[in-house]
Amino acid sequence: MVGLTYATYKTQIAEMAVVAEDDVNFLAIIPSMIDYATLRINRDLDLLDTSESLYGPAYKLTAGNRNLSFSQNLAGGSYFVVSEQINLITPAGQTNPDLATRVPLLPATKEFLDSVFGSSISTNRGQPKYFVPFNDTLFLVGPVPDVDYYVEVVGTIRPASLSEVVTTTFISQYLPDLLIMASMIYISAYQRNFGRQSDDPQMAQSYENQYQTLLKSATVEEARKKFEGAAWSSQAPATVSSPTRG
Repeated sequence: MVGLTYATYKTQIAEMAVVAEDDVNFLAIIPSMIDYATLRINRDLDLLDTSESLYGPAYKLTAGNRNLSFSQNLAGGSYFVVSEQINLITPAGQTNPDLATRVPLLPATKEFLDSVFGSSISTNRGQPKYFVPFNDTLFLVGPVPDVDYYVEVVGTIRPASLSEVVTTTFISQYLPDLLIMASMIYISAYQRNFGRQSDDPQMAQSYENQYQTLLKSATVEEARKKFEGAAWSSQAPATVSSPTRG
């Protein structure tokens, strides 16, 4: 399979949109077009490739403080978007979960934490057992930590988009067809082909329909990677019969 690089992507889009590859206006919208396409694909598919384990000195709980906060911006231009799991790393003081024991914290509600573990007095402290997302980069835990602990945050990130600097991405290499179709939807809007007043009102809708067709097969493949396929397996849906999930 031949994926796309930034250079081949730009060439293919220019050819399909019938614009000069060095057109100033075309070059100006490329970053926005790529963002539109890659964000849409990431949200639609919830790619397994975007799962990440975050840990280290920046992911620390301090004794007497129930707040866990860290930057949403990560190395390489990626950023954190969804928290799926938080593991306490024990014994206290160890930063690498692979050299220690992971103790999964259970998700709870802020009301529960406030009611049961809302005080930081010494008699109410202990090893945290629960966590609550307060906002994108602030989490609350309970009980309030009795000593300093490091944690591992498992979640979904948004990788850096395709660009002159980032010349290839997972999407450009393994989902180039979706990337092209999503990009053509965007550039069709730029060329004002969404409304009836335009010369070709079906252009954007045609690319949208093709994107949806390609998305269906890509969705099945991503489900298989996560063992969310037929009967919670890694198998593709059978064309004749489908086993039950019971």
